[in-house]
Amino acid sequence: MNISGFGMDTISLAGPLEAKLAAMQAAGFSQVMLKANDLVGHPQGLDAAVSAVRASGLRGTGFQVLRDFEGLSGHLHAYKIDIAKAMLQMCSALGCKVLLVCSSTSAHASQDLDHLARDLRKLAMLALPLGIKIAYEGLSWGRTVNEFTTAWDVVSRADCPNLGLGIDSYHIFAAKTPLEEIDYLDPAKIFLVQLADFMWQETKTFEERMSTARTFRVFPGEGVHSEALAELVLKLDALGYAGDYSFEVFNEDYLNLPLPTVCERARKSAVWLAEEVLRRSTPLPNAMRLKAINAAL
Repeated sequence: MNISGFGMDTISLAGPLEAKLAAMQAAGFSQVMLKANDLVGHPQGLDAAVSAVRASGLRGTGFQVLRDFEGLSGHLHAYKIDIAKAMLQMCSALGCKVLLVCSSTSAHASQDLDHLARDLRKLAMLALPLGIKIAYEGLSWGRTVNEFTTAWDVVSRADCPNLGLGIDSYHIFAAKTPLEEIDYLDPAKIFLVQLADFMWQETKTFEERMSTARTFRVFPGEGVHSEALAELVLKLDALGYAGDYSFEVFNEDYLNLPLPTVCERARKSAVWLAEEVLRRSTPLPNAMRLKAINAAL
């Protein structure tokens, strides 16, 4: 199946990093979204974790996640700059081209959008020499930025070439952001799209959004938002988005299942999206050769 544009997140799987990577590859995936704990939590250390990722043959979709970065002042800002530099170095060591940054939930952060934009511009400048893009995601329980529409406002104010959006379907559905707002985005500034569904129609409070997001997301097509999720993907495709889709599925039940079982669920989701929603065909053998011959006739 033509699922090369889709990848899994290591958070969906239990066990050591090497076993996760092997299970993803066996299920037919060619990319993986990695998190900081994959590296710092490896028993042989950071270098061994980086070697394991490189040896797996899986491409790093991106690296996550820098939290509560923007809007701080004084010693708190200086502290977060140091943390960001370390995260960027790990991202670079993995060969990942995207660092995911979630909107701040801190009560100590400014609510001034220009202040937030200024800090994100500084982060993007730190990432620029490393060839890393910053994908800014609006958490649905963020203090000031809790929808992708506001995140887009901040990114637009910052006006930096390697600063763009991270789109997460869970947060869109939890915040009930109208999908029509997708049409106002610049596809070239969408650096990552993360997909997940969940099992109930709405999350009425920030606390419920957080609890669901961190313990009971499901793969696309498994929850009650399948129709909306398909519409989201089709809107992004029509807009001109041609980047990666990653399944960010936090689910405590999946952490108690064998790795192949969880990866097979993810593969079914990828096939549904690729073949039934986006209607991508599987490339024919020698398709490029035939195309070249036809062009010469």
